[in-house]
This record gives sequence, structure tokens and C-alpha cells, in this order.
Amino acid sequence: MSAVRRSSNRLAKLTAKASPYNASVTLYEAEFITEASPTKPRPIVKKRSESTSAAAFGDEPADIEDVKPVRAEPGPSNPVKRTVKTKTKVTTTTKSPKKPKVIKQSLETPHPAPPRWKETYDTIKEMRANIIAPVDTMGCEQAQLTEQDPRNQRFSTLVSLMLSSQTKDEVTDAAVRKLREAVGGTLSMEAIIAVDEGVVAKAIEKVGFWRRKTQYIKQTAQRLKDDFDSEVPKTVDELCSLPGVGPKMAFLALQVAWKLNVGIGVDVHVHRITNRLGWHKPPTREPEQTRLNLQSWLPIELHPDINLMLVGFGQTVCLPVKPRCEMCKLSTMDLCPSAKLPKSSPSKPRRVTSEELEQLSDLD
Repeated sequence: MSAVRRSSNRLAKLTAKASPYNASVTLYEAEFITEASPTKPRPIVKKRSESTSAAAFGDEPADIEDVKPVRAEPGPSNPVKRTVKTKTKVTTTTKSPKKPKVIKQSLETPHPAPPRWKETYDTIKEMRANIIAPVDTMGCEQAQLTEQDPRNQRFSTLVSLMLSSQTKDEVTDAAVRKLREAVGGTLSMEAIIAVDEGVVAKAIEKVGFWRRKTQYIKQTAQRLKDDFDSEVPKTVDELCSLPGVGPKMAFLALQVAWKLNVGIGVDVHVHRITNRLGWHKPPTREPEQTRLNLQSWLPIELHPDINLMLVGFGQTVCLPVKPRCEMCKLSTMDLCPSAKLPKSSPSKPRRVTSEELEQLSDLD
């Protein structure tokens, strides 16, 4: 008996026997036996090193060697194991830095100047000359007076503006004083960077959104040191790139800290009062639109003064709720379309007595 390979996985077994028809003839009968298929080898994967694993989680880009198995050739014997190495580059996804928002400076079509605006402006200015409002003694202009170093004066002004959002002037002023004491008597960016965040939080805990403002002040101080040579920027776009600084703060910071007149700082008072006066057609819905409208027609020499004038007017006379129209000259001069003067109540009819009726009848 002999065996002959007929295919890659079948064997032919030959069995000899005499022919039943001729004794001199030997017949060979083939019997095919199927050979079991060889077991598929397990792929061998190269173990990654610690540095490779760290790179895969985004620490830094690296090349990782992946081992891919190649199908073995079938056969009765163990197949030859072959591997092919391929390199897969793992890239680290990094968040691109946020580009500073460009603040719009002017309208394509200027807003028309409202009628009698100069008369209205001068009347408010005249009333404000006789009024001492909280902003006059506790505004951002006051925050710099305690500092001697001009650089610290500018930084104190910026911090005061950051704290003033959604906060009354008297609360902001107290927070600035307490923060100055907490960091050693001088409100500088170096002092803010050096102290713990909890120190800042404790000092400003009375202002609105104090937790968020604590983070903003710490982050802003570090940004000024790293990106602006430890100085308050001199452009609106750069100021607005700082955490917690918006256009209103930026324009006021430039006016107070650098004496630069590049736009109007519009807060809730300026936004509310100019709409009550009918200076916007149609009425504006947000302070930024109010600013652009005002800047398009109000003479540029009046831009630095209108914020302080209207804020003090809004704190004392043109209140958000129940404005004191009865003490405002604009009401009597027909300069405010929103004025609401108290109406005198008509006298109630009096009952005529019987004696008076008799006297009337006598007259007839």
C-alpha cells in the first residue's frame, strides 16, 4: 500500500488486489482520506511600551508598531509564521486657541440724530450738576486713586470694572477695598497671581457672581503677565479677549485708565434712559446696539462724559422702577416721551343737605 498526495488536504490510499477476471492482473483501488485542516495560528501582537501607551492617550504624538498576522499556507506540517509590521501614527488633538472677537466699531448706515437731543442732553447735564450719585464717589474712577504706581492704577480700574457687572457701585467699591487689603495693601497683578484663589473669593463674596469673577480676575492677571508684558492692553479687541471683560468694560477702561476716547461705554442705565427718551428708532434690545447708534450721531467729544452723566441720572432720578418724573425737568419741558406725571384726582361730589335745598328753593 502506498499513499499519494492528490490535493493540498487529501491523501489517496492505494490497495492492491487480484483481478477477478484475470489472475495475472493486479488491480489498485484508490481510497481518498481527508486530512484535518491545520489550526489557524494565533496572531502575535507586540506589547506596547509605557511611552507608547501614554502617547495613545494624547500626551504627545508617537509611532506605534502594530503587528498584523498573515494567513498561513495550509499543509500537514506547521505553517511558516510570517508577520508584517505597519506603523500607525497617533496624533494628539489639541484645541486651537480661541481667536479674540472683533468688536464692531460703527454702523454701515448711521442712525439719525433724534430731534431736540442737544436740549435734552444739556438739561440732564444741568440736573446732574446738583446731584451726587453713587457712581460719582464709588465708580471705577475711584478705584485707582489709592494706588501710586500708574500700572497698578490701570489694573485697579480694570478689576473694579470686572467686579461691577450686576453689582451696585457701593458693593463694588467695598469689594475693591477689601481685595486690596487682602493682597497686602496694593492691588497689582503680581499680588493677585501670588495669593490663593480663596483669598480673592473671600474678599469679593458680596458682589454678584463672585465665584466666576474670582476665576476671571486670577486668569486675567496671569494673562496680562504672560501676553501683555504685565500691562493693561490699549485696544478694545485685546481687552475683550481677557476672561470676564466685555465691550462696556473695555471702552470705560480705555477712557479711565489710558484717557483714550474710542467709544461709549453703555451699561443698563445708558441703555434704559436713551430708549425712554426715544433716541432709538426702532428701540434697541441690547446695549451693543445702543452703543453703535449713539456713536453714529453723538459728537465724539461727548462720548467720554455721557456714561457717567446718565448712570448717575439713572441711579437717582430715572430709576428702573417708578422713575421720579415729578422731579425731572424733562417732563415739564416735554422732552421725554416716557414721562408719567401723577394726575390730580378729581374731587368727589358732595351730597347736598336738606337745609341747602331749602335755601335753593327760596331763591326760586
